[in-house]
Amino acid sequence: MALIVQKYGGTSVGTVDRIQNVAAKIKEQWSKGNRLVVVVSARSGVTNDLIGRAKALMPLPDEREMDVLMAVGEQETIALTVMALHAIGVPAVSRTGAQAGIFTDDIHTRARITRITGGDLLERLEEGKVVVVAGFQGVTEKGQVTTLGRGGSDLTAIAVAASIKADLCQIFTDVDGVYTADPRIVLAARKMPELSYEEMLELASSGSKVMQSRSVEFAQKYNVPFEVRSSFNDQPGTIVKAIAKTLEDAAIAGVALDRLQTRVTVSDLPDNPQAIAAIFDDLGEAGLSVDMIIKNLGKDGKSNLTFSVTTDQYVRVEKVVGQTLKKLGSGTVRSAGEISKLSIVGVGMISHPGVAGTLFKALASVGINSELITTSEIKISVALDPAKADAAVRAVHTAFGLDKA
Repeated sequence: MALIVQKYGGTSVGTVDRIQNVAAKIKEQWSKGNRLVVVVSARSGVTNDLIGRAKALMPLPDEREMDVLMAVGEQETIALTVMALHAIGVPAVSRTGAQAGIFTDDIHTRARITRITGGDLLERLEEGKVVVVAGFQGVTEKGQVTTLGRGGSDLTAIAVAASIKADLCQIFTDVDGVYTADPRIVLAARKMPELSYEEMLELASSGSKVMQSRSVEFAQKYNVPFEVRSSFNDQPGTIVKAIAKTLEDAAIAGVALDRLQTRVTVSDLPDNPQAIAAIFDDLGEAGLSVDMIIKNLGKDGKSNLTFSVTTDQYVRVEKVVGQTLKKLGSGTVRSAGEISKLSIVGVGMISHPGVAGTLFKALASVGINSELITTSEIKISVALDPAKADAAVRAVHTAFGLDKA
């Protein structure tokens, strides 16, 4: 009898029929004597609808009130899922993030988990019940509702699995695993049977929509193996776990594309380390992350700074940086336009020379000259013209021999 955590995303529970399909999958495992905690997202489109209504009232709504609003979506889904289980004879009970003991800091709309008590999950499991937990949400020590940001339901599932020491964590989604590239862009992309935490983390942070990087970080930290698989078929997915790689491994595991990046330019910044430190310290304090960074010398003791952020964060980034520049007494901040970020990822990159040469030769073949480039031991990322992004992915995928036979 296994203790299993399953997570179902918004597409998987998007309609009544799909919720019933999820309930049938849960019953199949419950009937085998397994104990199940099921984490669910809001139904597909619900969260965006709520955000749209809020922004129709004001462009930048209060973030505390946004958390109260957005938590509604998952609470709807847990109730509907429990009802679907009851209808087919499965004892089940719902729990909000707060009731599941998911405590967070007080940074609204992008809170970080600080501890998990599990609430009464184990007690309800011992009663033979399936426990359905609202993903994406938590509560502060003072009882304020918070949400975990993009990919929050995946993070909830991984965190719950770590807390109750689950035997298996399954992330059910609308894709049947992790591919060498987005199969909608590269028809010859291959599903990978397994990936290391490191590779999955780099793919997630580089634009792969399968998992968000925070969830993978948490899984790696607490050594929670998980499987990414489809809720619409019974095919095996991709297992993500600790893997000892060898020199014989392929140089590149996959190619990721993030279409939703904005290039930010800060001009006439005082050319000293304190000024740059102030900008990135203030962004960090606001819970905002930056990606690729380039600094150029300007004139008269000034410098120019360019970095990329996710497009949905740009308005907040502009506001924070603008306030910092006022304190510094110099500088302007503006958007330099949208970009796409292509990344190649693979632990084999460490022991395979010529990877960068192969990448840039492939990009040159489709007429791309990148302005922003970042590297790590197992990843190279380049900024691209969004209009050429798909062609770039296909060219790079082929150049590294990732196309399926």
